[in-house]
Amino acid sequence: MVNLRSLDLNLLVILHALLEEQHVTRAARRLALSQPATSNALDRCRHIFDDPLLERVAGEMRLTAKAQSLKEPLSQALLAITAIVEIPKVELTQVRQTVRLIMADQPGLIVMTHLLTKLSTSAPKVNLSLLPWRSSKDALHRLENGEADIAISTFPALPPKFYRQQIAYESYVVAMRASHPAAQKFNADEWLAWPHIVVSGEGNARGSVEEVLAQQGKVRHVGAVVPNFTMIDPLIKATDMIATTPMNCLSDPQGLAIFEPPIAVPGFSLHLAWHARRDSDLVVKHVIETLQHLFQKEGIATSIQ
Repeated sequence: MVNLRSLDLNLLVILHALLEEQHVTRAARRLALSQPATSNALDRCRHIFDDPLLERVAGEMRLTAKAQSLKEPLSQALLAITAIVEIPKVELTQVRQTVRLIMADQPGLIVMTHLLTKLSTSAPKVNLSLLPWRSSKDALHRLENGEADIAISTFPALPPKFYRQQIAYESYVVAMRASHPAAQKFNADEWLAWPHIVVSGEGNARGSVEEVLAQQGKVRHVGAVVPNFTMIDPLIKATDMIATTPMNCLSDPQGLAIFEPPIAVPGFSLHLAWHARRDSDLVVKHVIETLQHLFQKEGIATSIQ
């Protein structure tokens, strides 16, 4: 039996992070420790529990059966210890930390501008790292494996290990240059008579509009697929292409003709999502709460329009 008087509680804290992250480098980053120090702690834990705990399988680290059995009891034990120990209040103005967000480039620029302004007062030493958005599936994957802390995208119902909150609702519009021939007599036929521009981080030409058109036995010609929304404005202003896009994703509506879609194209909910392991991170939670305030209290989605 392990002599409890000789057991370093900090070792259990490190083990908890290792079991949650399943990755030495991510656990080290989460705890603000060096990678060698975290590896050393893992070796000590392996000795104490007489088990590898983390093993490399098919190129990735996986928990052993012993580690799986320790995960929940260890989490509960640390929560109980935290409850009886007075934790000194952390001053957000003094915390240095990087928070990684995933969201589309537009309206990501507007969101980042508002968010940075708020954090410059409440948490001035916190850095924001905006990661490229590819798809909701990719964003969820990066939240799960610890590559990102927060994502703004459209997510279906998520597993219990994730938190999701609706922060806005997006509607589609049809946009083209003001002098576009279709702008003079815009209707469903004109809408489908011209090439369309589609945004997809994965290069996919089919989207929700194709599903709506297919129900009516119609198709559209996709003239270009681009990886980000900021490319829409200059392209439709310089060509005869048309974009069916969320209104908030048009960076400069001046010089554009904007219409309601000629057939009903359902909008979609925009969600704020994060992994449950980040729910105890003071800085990440502060950024989440600031984003919630910007969307729900200050109406940032409306101001983008």
